[in-house]
Amino acid sequence: MEPRNTNNMTSKHFHFSGICGTAMASLAVLLKERGHKITGSDENIYPPMSTLLEEKEIEVFQGYHASHLEPKPDYVVLGNALSRGNAEVEHSLKEHLHYLSMAELLKNEFIRGNKSLVISGTHGKSTTTSLAAHMFTQAEKPTGFLVGGIPLNFGTSCLDVEKGGYFVVEGDEYDTSFFDKRSKFFHYLPDRLVITNIEFDHADIYNNIEEIKRSFTLMLRQMPANGLIIANGDDEDTLEVARKGFCPLQTYGFGKGNEAIISNITPLKGQIGVTFDLGFGGKSVSFEINMFGEHNVMNATAVILLARHEGISDEVIQVGLKSFKGVRRRLELLTENPDTPVFDDFAHHPTAILETIKGLRMAWPEATIHAIYEARSNTSISKVHQIKMAKAFAEADRITFYKLHRKERLHKEELLDLNQVVAELLAQGKQASHIKDLDLIKSHVIQKVEKGDIILVMSQGSFGGLASQLAKEIDKRHA
Repeated sequence: MEPRNTNNMTSKHFHFSGICGTAMASLAVLLKERGHKITGSDENIYPPMSTLLEEKEIEVFQGYHASHLEPKPDYVVLGNALSRGNAEVEHSLKEHLHYLSMAELLKNEFIRGNKSLVISGTHGKSTTTSLAAHMFTQAEKPTGFLVGGIPLNFGTSCLDVEKGGYFVVEGDEYDTSFFDKRSKFFHYLPDRLVITNIEFDHADIYNNIEEIKRSFTLMLRQMPANGLIIANGDDEDTLEVARKGFCPLQTYGFGKGNEAIISNITPLKGQIGVTFDLGFGGKSVSFEINMFGEHNVMNATAVILLARHEGISDEVIQVGLKSFKGVRRRLELLTENPDTPVFDDFAHHPTAILETIKGLRMAWPEATIHAIYEARSNTSISKVHQIKMAKAFAEADRITFYKLHRKERLHKEELLDLNQVVAELLAQGKQASHIKDLDLIKSHVIQKVEKGDIILVMSQGSFGGLASQLAKEIDKRHA
């Protein structure tokens, strides 16, 4: 028996093993707000999720122990990071507790009974999901969401909705759990699906891009005939997958073969943002967004098509685009002074790095861009993208690399060679360095930065708070 939606039903006890993950903590909060008893445990309890859980008065245990599952909870939600040997995993198996994954819980408690809008793809998921949630909310459509980030319009990574509304979810292709190796998005019952792009990623679970494409194809098999796929038509792998669906397909991009064609991207003068034209159905309409870069124009276009399909007018769409504040740590501006901006970004894949820096270059064509990068994920610390890494920084002027995060996870011969990347960049005439100490990186950047420069900090983790420290130093200097 699967857990049913428990609105207006008897309170249940959910225990979250690995509760400090973004999605896990978000779901825990949503269930607490429905009146359920929530407990959790984790080895790494730190902000912002620990702060959120504390504010919601959710009890969190340090570490994993069988005693945390006594008295027996109604459901145990086992986090994606847990594996065999974990004390709470072993106890759940031994005692035949009703355990399930985060993705199963999300499907059965929050997606089922709503119209599911799934945003998938290698890049752009968090921004596109957040924009879609904001757009539908602005259009006064009942909307809930779960996103792997913090949309600044909401200040939270999740929102509940009454049954019969829309639920917008970031559809991750990473596997579900140690006992379910299907992609998380396999569980999300998509009625409307956006595929932003498909590239090779997650080298720890996929051997090649064909395996990733197969995972997307399996998801398409679940879509109803009256569904809709909105796909990046400029990407061959995305197009190949999207054409295997069993419902209508709309393609978008810059290529003339798309149904929705983007053109005339123009940066706004003196402010962050661009205008662009979108041709669709024989009609061209201009839109404006408070973001920059071709990749964000693509993300916005996917949401425009999604909104139009659900009956939202172009006038309301434009209001939604203009009022969107972005996502925390997705090219987030941290400085207050207008002369030397510091941006914090989540980019880690070479394509995301390239597009992010290109976006900055489009907005500030004459500026010196200093990019600071930490390779942190299993894929980014590996040599799988070795030949792409130097090219990813082509639009930057100064590049500083931090040491690989937890490089002991891989054998030496499997690791990304940062010294080789630095050598390639130096040969291109760039100023590049590999510095293994955060304080030295900070002083290195502060010494070199001048008025009019752009600082971009990129990492999947906290990076020791480097971005915010640099922003404070720069603002202090300008003050």
